[in-house]
Amino acid sequence: MTAVGTPPPLQIRDKATARDRTAGALSPMLRRLSEEQATGVLVREHGTLHLALGRVVHAESPHAPGLDVLLTAHGTLATAAWQRAAGQAGTPADAARLLLDAGLLPEGALELCHLDALYDAGYFALSPSSTPGHFHYSSTPRLGPLPSVPVIALERETLRRRLLLHRLWPDPAADSAPLIRADPVSTAPVALRRRAVLERVDGVRTAPEIARDLGRQAFHTLVDVRRLAAAGLVRPAAPAPAPPPAHPASPLMVTNPPDIALLKRLRDALEAL
Repeated sequence: MTAVGTPPPLQIRDKATARDRTAGALSPMLRRLSEEQATGVLVREHGTLHLALGRVVHAESPHAPGLDVLLTAHGTLATAAWQRAAGQAGTPADAARLLLDAGLLPEGALELCHLDALYDAGYFALSPSSTPGHFHYSSTPRLGPLPSVPVIALERETLRRRLLLHRLWPDPAADSAPLIRADPVSTAPVALRRRAVLERVDGVRTAPEIARDLGRQAFHTLVDVRRLAAAGLVRPAAPAPAPPPAHPASPLMVTNPPDIALLKRLRDALEAL
C-alpha cells in the first residue's frame, strides 16, 4: 500500500512584503523619514523633496520645469497671474492657494499639474547621487491645498520610469548631455510630439532644457529623446576636450624685460670701485 502524503500548502505572495522590498530601494534615509512621519526638506544632489508628516508634498529639481512652467506654458494660467501670486506668497503652495481663492485656476487643473511636477522633479531628486543627502527638520507641517503622495508611491513611480527609459534606449548619456543630430540622419517618420523635440536639438540644449522650452515634463522629454536616439536621429554631443595643463615657468626663464637704466647704474658703480 502506497501512502500519499499531504501536499505542501501553496505559497501565497505577501503583497505587503513585496511593497516593503520597494520602499527604501532608492533612499534609505527617505524611507526612515517616512516611517517616523517627519516634516522638513530632504536635500539631495539633483533635487529636493518637501515632506509633511512623512508624505511628499512638493519636489524641486533644476532638471525639471516647476509648477509655474506647467501651468503657464499652454494657457492654463496667465503668466502675469502666477507672477502676482508668487510675489505675494512664500512658496508655490501658498501661491496656489491664492489663485484658487481668487478663482483664477480650476482646482482639478492645479492638482493635476502639481502631481505632474512632483513626480517629474522627484524622479531626478531620487536619481543616483555622489554625495549624501541632508534633511532639515521643520516643526510645523505645511500641507497646503495641494495633494501629497506617500513616499513609497514616489519610489515605485521612479523605478518604473527608470525601467521604461532603459527599455527604450539603455544609454543614459542623452539624458543630460547637449544633443546633436545624428549623421547620417535617419529617414524614419517622426511623430509630431517628438518632431518638436528634434527641432530644438542644436548641439547646445540638453533634454531638460528642451523640456522647459516646450513647457513639458522633463521625464516625458527624456522618453522622446531616447526614442529619437533609438531611431538614430539624435545622439549626445562629445564632451569638449580638456584644456592642456599649464606648464610652470622655468627658473631660468626671464619673465620681465631688464631695466636698462638700472643695469647701467650698477655698471658705473662697479667701475667706480
